Amino acid sequence: MKIVITGASGFVGRHLVPRLQTARIDPVLIGRDPEKLAQLFPGLSCCAQDAMAQHATGADLMVHLAARNNDRPGPQAEFDAVNVDLALTQLRAAQEAGIARFVYVSSIHALDASNRSPYAESKRRGAEAVLAAAGDTEVSILYLPAVQADRFAGKLAVLNKLPRVLRGPAFHTLAALRPTVSVDKIAAHLVSGAPAGEDNRLILTEAQMGNRVYGATMRLVDYAFALTILLGFWWVLLAAWIAVRRDSPGPGLFGQPRVGRHGKVFTCWKFRTMQLGTAQAGTHEVSAASVTRVGAFLRRTKIDELPQVWNILRGEIALIGPRPCLPVQTELVEERRKRGVLDVLPGISGLAQVEGIDMSDPVRLARRDADYVALRGILPDIRLILRTARGGGQGDRVRGQTGSA
Repeated sequence: MKIVITGASGFVGRHLVPRLQTARIDPVLIGRDPEKLAQLFPGLSCCAQDAMAQHATGADLMVHLAARNNDRPGPQAEFDAVNVDLALTQLRAAQEAGIARFVYVSSIHALDASNRSPYAESKRRGAEAVLAAAGDTEVSILYLPAVQADRFAGKLAVLNKLPRVLRGPAFHTLAALRPTVSVDKIAAHLVSGAPAGEDNRLILTEAQMGNRVYGATMRLVDYAFALTILLGFWWVLLAAWIAVRRDSPGPGLFGQPRVGRHGKVFTCWKFRTMQLGTAQAGTHEVSAASVTRVGAFLRRTKIDELPQVWNILRGEIALIGPRPCLPVQTELVEERRKRGVLDVLPGISGLAQVEGIDMSDPVRLARRDADYVALRGILPDIRLILRTARGGGQGDRVRGQTGSA
């Protein structure tokens, strides 16, 4: 396999290239200063842009790492010149050299539409530009968070000052706050051929898998929430139960099978908000007429979800995570399974829910759930808790309803 890389002299490139060599891939390195590249990577083919056709012909893949990063300020035009214009230049060069695949390396900062920094804006424009100019070339956008390597850069650079024995624990603590990715995972992705994600985009992170600091912290938050509700707001639970019982015939609580972590089915508890005898189906498949008068209020205020603190204490659900679906929603279960969404605990609230994406669109929901898994961290999860508390995500819409219920 032959890979062409731009921007190899940067932090990611300096750690990535040796790992590719370990995998028996000798990349072709393109840059403004071939002599500097040759000094950094002795024995590899290094050339300037104008000599690319000679060295890169027959390559399977070009990885565009070159970027104007957010480590120093500057006007929008300076960021666009590198992150947009240079990217298009490299794409055209790849097309002229007959390279079939082009990977534009971006940042998760560009995924946040509220981030209007010149860096994030230029990365969004760059992604749009190369996708629009793709032609017959297979273009994919690779979104990366902070990268972990033998040393650290950016906001993680402070870890380089610590004794080596302390760096690991300190890194895991910081990595629990926001998503990160190891340079080894980036290398493995490229060696595998850099498969494009859906819509030609892929978010590559560690997804907090194996991060005990993240796991322990969020479970502590879950248990604190559950105990606060049980000990401090038991009267709300009692009042809701009484109101449900008096409003319509049937029990106050409603237990329903839901698909949990690894596809295991558990009983999810809620206050009953629908008429007794309503069919077991996704909320979007149930008529709005099935919702009781008290149930509409409970759903609007999210009080109907509070009995799930019992599921939290049993370790079946988390405060934040993909909303668990019914076993009969087989399409959604399968879409989530193939994207790794079932590898994490489901949640009472989550990213898709606060964005108003319900289970009526299984593919769209599963894709957004997968985004959550990739981007989760203590700080993003806390933001979702606050968005939920402020009224974000009023639950799945019932059939015949134009707003959230």
